[in-house]
Amino acid sequence: MRSVGLNTNSTAVIIGAMLISPLMGSILAIAYGTVSANPSTVRKYATGFLFQILFSVAASTIYFVLSPRKAVTQELLNRTSPSLYDVIIATAGGIAGIIGQTRKDKSNNIIPGVAIATALMPPLCTCGYAIANGNWKMLGSAAYLFIINGYFIYLSSCVVLVLLKIPRTRNVTEAQWNKKKRRMYRNAVLVCVPAVIFGLFVHFGG
Repeated sequence: MRSVGLNTNSTAVIIGAMLISPLMGSILAIAYGTVSANPSTVRKYATGFLFQILFSVAASTIYFVLSPRKAVTQELLNRTSPSLYDVIIATAGGIAGIIGQTRKDKSNNIIPGVAIATALMPPLCTCGYAIANGNWKMLGSAAYLFIINGYFIYLSSCVVLVLLKIPRTRNVTEAQWNKKKRRMYRNAVLVCVPAVIFGLFVHFGG
């Protein structure tokens, strides 16, 4: 569905397809496993997350290989210009998503809205288009946007769970936990660097 929306430049189809994305749940579960110091949960959902990514890219690649429409649409191009705004949106989405999942009252679940805002699936489908058409620059840009969205949803979810004092399933020393936090923040900086460079290039180059 998402690939069809990107291929036909239909925003309505893309938004509708985002509502059934399973990726958000996996990221939140990995964050929960990280904060609760439960490596088996992290491994379980990380494996499932990787499978979801590979399946999504493979399915979209097959669709775009078979599709008679080969032109690059605006919706596809929209997934090839990652910036710091995407970092902000993903961070806000992660906070909202994990709060929605940890609330006792889930009658007004906000996950559908978060799924639309953070847009995890469209970049993967754009990767499929890029592979099908041999556009490696587009592949890199779309994959990077997905990494931004996925990692900052995960990081912001971890921060919220720490603030909520989620109980840990095993003993972790303060030194071990601090080392893990430093690694997560270092990764956040590394993920942001290309977006900053791209933003500066666009600003001064334009």
